[in-house]
Amino acid sequence: QVQLVESGGGLVQAGGSLRLSCAASGSIFSINDMGWYRQAPGKQRELVAAISSGGRTSYANSVKGRFTISRDNAKNTVYLQMNSLKPEDTAVYYCNADLVTTNMYRQSSWGQGTQVTVSS
Repeated sequence: QVQLVESGGGLVQAGGSLRLSCAASGSIFSINDMGWYRQAPGKQRELVAAISSGGRTSYANSVKGRFTISRDNAKNTVYLQMNSLKPEDTAVYYCNADLVTTNMYRQSSWGQGTQVTVSS
C-alpha cells in the first residue's frame, strides 16, 4: 500500500508565498515522475508542475516564474514553492507520483489534496 500525504496549504494574501510538501510512503520500489495538480471549483484538474526522477522540470504557463517544484529522492518527497500568489491560484492542490511498488506493479498514486486560498 502506498500513501501520499500533502501539507502546507492555507490562506494567504495576494503576493504572498506558500510551500507545499508531499511525502510518499509504503511499499515503494521506485518513483519516476512526481507532480502537482490543482482543481478549482467548477474547473477540471490541471497539471501545475512536474519533475522527473533526474530533476527535469516542467510548468504550466500560468505559474512559470512564480512556482518552483523540487524533490528529495532520499525522502520520497516533492515540494512546490509558490511565490507571488494570485487569487486565481486558489484551488485544491494534489500531489501525484508515478511509481513502482515492491511487487513491481506500476501505478499512479494521488494525495488527498490540500486547499490553497489566495485572497485579493
